[in-house]
Amino acid sequence: MIKSIVEFFKNLPAKECANCGLYIEEQHDCYSNICPTCSNIKDI
Repeated sequence: MIKSIVEFFKNLPAKECANCGLYIEEQHDCYSNICPTCSNIKDI
């Protein structure tokens, strides 16, 4: 059983891009599942 919400978020696995499989450098609980390279973002 999870003891706290903080523990829950600390234990989330790293996110991977749905297209290329590389790890996404952002919070694991965000909604995006495509890396900036695959989504053609030029400037963040």
